[in-house]
Amino acid sequence: MDNTLIDLALESNGGRTLLASDDFFAPKENLLKPGRGVFIEDKYTDHGKWMDGWESRRKRTEGNDWCILRLGKPGIISEVDIDTHHFVGNFPSHASIEACTMPEYSGLDEILETDEWIEILPKVELKGNSQNKFDISSDQSFTHLRLHIYPDGGVARFRVYGYPDHANENENKLIDFALADNGGEMITCSDMHFSHMENLTKSTTGIDMSDGWETKRRRGPGYDWSILKLGSPCNIERVIVDTLHFKGNFPDTCSIDGCFEPNRTHDSIIENNTIWSELLPKSKLSANQETVFILNLNSPMTHIRFNIFPDGGVGRLRILGRPIS
Repeated sequence: MDNTLIDLALESNGGRTLLASDDFFAPKENLLKPGRGVFIEDKYTDHGKWMDGWESRRKRTEGNDWCILRLGKPGIISEVDIDTHHFVGNFPSHASIEACTMPEYSGLDEILETDEWIEILPKVELKGNSQNKFDISSDQSFTHLRLHIYPDGGVARFRVYGYPDHANENENKLIDFALADNGGEMITCSDMHFSHMENLTKSTTGIDMSDGWETKRRRGPGYDWSILKLGSPCNIERVIVDTLHFKGNFPDTCSIDGCFEPNRTHDSIIENNTIWSELLPKSKLSANQETVFILNLNSPMTHIRFNIFPDGGVGRLRILGRPIS
């Protein structure tokens, strides 16, 4: 393999599994982890044998399983490796791959509904406990892949080797105004019993539940909230609420309020005499998943109040928009 190629999908390069048809036995997130996976002979979970990879349950209906992932670095793909390391009696017999190019911060609905998917690897046979490497002959740059396995089974790791495409990465790019690196600053919150609110604005993907904002269980009326000063005044176009790692303790719903108060101090915002405008009505969240909300706003904002109902944990909050002119 060309030594100049990089793994565009690797977790440490920003790759992210977004959705799988099924991951009953082993979670989809393992696909993009480093190494080839390990085998622990006597390790079991409530779902069965513990496996270091992505493994779906035995399919008893028509169809096949699949996993959609976002490349950490969009690029031109030269080779893929569908590694079934340690999967012997439970590996898929075949696999295929589709790819598409989507705008940054696209929502799952947009990704699922796009007609831009094209097949870059037709259905091929796999071997168990092996690195199944295949050349890709497309010169198109891609942002997302859909790995199909037939009909079901387990894959330890999925490697996507190629060349990053830097041509359009700064063109018309949305800015994350919540990001601490861009000047975003958490001001206060209702509660942070289990983990700190400042984790919400980190640039990295959450490591585990401690690397997010999690409140204690609410036993009375009300809801939890946090207030964030944006890095600079902006027009907000999208919001991403990422509940990665929060499976039994994610909030049921969330909402977002905003205000334009460029001259207000933190203390005056905290004193609760701020007039907030609703930007996002109460909206459903999902466990262990990014949810992208598209906002159609024409009013600039300087602060947002992120409300979660009734309580729970969120890994990251992204407030995406453009600076006011």
